[in-house]
Amino acid sequence: MTDWIRELKAIVGDENVLVSPDELLVYECDALTIHKRLPRAVIFPNTTEHVSGVVKVLREHGLPFVARGAGTGLSGGAIAEAGGVIIELSRMNKILEIDWENQLAVVEPGVINIRLTQAVATRGYRFAPDPSSQMTCTIGGNIAENASGPHSLKYGVTTDHILGLEVVLPDGRIVNFDRHGGDALGYDLVGLFVGSEGMFGIATRITVRLIQLPQAVKTLMADFHTIEAASRTVSDIIAAGIIPAAIEMMDQATIRAIEESVFASGLPTDAAAMLLIELDGLPVSVDQESSRVIYLCRTNGACRVTVARSEAERERLWAARKNAFGALGRINADLMVQDAVTPRSRLPEVLPEIYRIAERYRLRMACVIHAGDGNLHPTLCFDGRDSDELQRVDAACKEIMELCVRVGGTLTGEHGIGVDKIKYMSLVFSEADLEAMNRVRTVFDPQDLCNPGKVLPVRRCKVF
Repeated sequence: MTDWIRELKAIVGDENVLVSPDELLVYECDALTIHKRLPRAVIFPNTTEHVSGVVKVLREHGLPFVARGAGTGLSGGAIAEAGGVIIELSRMNKILEIDWENQLAVVEPGVINIRLTQAVATRGYRFAPDPSSQMTCTIGGNIAENASGPHSLKYGVTTDHILGLEVVLPDGRIVNFDRHGGDALGYDLVGLFVGSEGMFGIATRITVRLIQLPQAVKTLMADFHTIEAASRTVSDIIAAGIIPAAIEMMDQATIRAIEESVFASGLPTDAAAMLLIELDGLPVSVDQESSRVIYLCRTNGACRVTVARSEAERERLWAARKNAFGALGRINADLMVQDAVTPRSRLPEVLPEIYRIAERYRLRMACVIHAGDGNLHPTLCFDGRDSDELQRVDAACKEIMELCVRVGGTLTGEHGIGVDKIKYMSLVFSEADLEAMNRVRTVFDPQDLCNPGKVLPVRRCKVF
C-alpha cells in the first residue's frame, strides 16, 4: 500500500477509499461516455474536514484530483485526467438548514437537485434551477457547471440562486464566500466560483435562495409542420414582451423516440416540431398571456394548440420533456449531446443547417432545445465502437460549433467546456483572453492539481 493511500484511509476510513480496477471502472466517465479516464482512486469524504484533509494529502504528494457528484455531466468535466484521484461527494447529501423567514436553505454538495424542492414545496417554495437531470444531478454539480434548465428563461441559472459557499481551496484551506443576502461585498467570489468547473476548489456547504411557488401555472403544447415555424413563434412570443417561465422545443425524432418508449405521453408524432410553453404568475396575467401566446402560435401556422387541463397532465408533459434523452438512448449505443447557443432570432436559419450537417456526415440527429434562450441540444446518435462513425461525430460537432459562433452564439449554455469543448475555445477567445483566464485560475491553484486539463487549452497538466 502506498503512503498516500494509507494517509487517505486514516482520514476517511478504509471502506471509503476505492483502489481496485473493477471498482474504479464505474468512475471512468461521466454521462458523456465518449471521454474515458480511469482514476487512480476514488475517495468518499463525509465532512468538510475530510475534504480538506484529503486535498492536503493529495497536494503533498503532487496528485491531481477532481470533485464529482452524480456523474451526470455532459462535458467530461468530472473525469480524472492525468491519472488523478476522484473526490466523490455523493455521501455529503444533507439539507443542513431551511430558513423560512429569509427564504434560504443550506445544503451539502451531494444533495440531489429535486430533493431540495420536494423538501420545501409543502411550504410553498422551490429551488428554481431545474436541469433535465434534476432527478439525479447534485447541487454541487450544478454549482460547478452553472447549470440551468427549462425554467432558466424566467428565473435565471444556478448562479442567480446561490448566496454563499463554504469552499476547500486546492491547498486544503477552508474559506467562505458570501453574497450577504444577495449583495456581494468586495469581489463577488461566489459569482467567480459558480461555473468554474471544479478548477478553483471544492464547495462543501452551499447557501441557496428559495423562491415562492407561483399562484397560477398554465402549460401549453403547440405543434408545427416545420422547425422554422416553431422557431419564429419563439421569437414572436419574446418580442411581444411575454417572458414565459419556459419555452422548450422538441423535433420529430425526439417526439417519436419518446412516444416509442416508456415515457410516452400522447405527443403528436406527425409534427415536425412542438413547443412546450409554460406561463406562471398571477392568475389574471397568466390568462391574458396565454391568450396572446395561443394567438401567436396560430399566426405562425400551429397545427394544434392545447392547454394542460390538470396538474397530472402538466406533469406528464414535463416528464416527457425531461426524459427525452433517456428515450433517445434507445436509438443507438451512444449519444453526443451538445449545448451550443445561438441568438434566439437565428433559430429559423441555424436549425435547418444543423440537420444538413448531420445528413452530410450520415448521422442520426435529434434536437431538444431551451428555445427561449437559444440553448440548442443537438443530439447525435451513434455507436462509439465504430471508429469511422466516431470521427464523423467529431467532425459534425466541429461544424455545429463553428456555425453557432459564426451567427453570434457560443459554445455552451449549461454543460460546460470540460474536456469535450476545449478544442473549440479558440473560436470564441483569443490567446490573450485565454491566458487572462488562466492567470485567474493560477491564483486559486498554482500547482495545477485541481481538475487539471479542463476548459483552458493554454495550459496542459503534466502526466504522472
